[in-house]
Amino acid sequence: MITYPASRLFEEMAFLAYYFHWPRSEVMNLAHGERQEWCARVSGINKELTGSPDNLFEV
Repeated sequence: MITYPASRLFEEMAFLAYYFHWPRSEVMNLAHGERQEWCARVSGINKELTGSPDNLFEV
C-alpha cells in the first residue's frame, strides 16, 4: 500500500488554513482529492494576482 507523504499533507493543510482560515479539523475532514482541488484553485488565484506558478505544489 502506498501512503501519502506526511510532509505533503502538512503543506496542503497549512496552505488551506492560511488562505481560508479553516481549522485543522475542517482541513483534515476533506477528502484527498477535494483538498488537492482547493489547493489548485487557490494557486490559480495566486497566479492571476501575482504571476506565481499555476500550482504552488508543482514548482
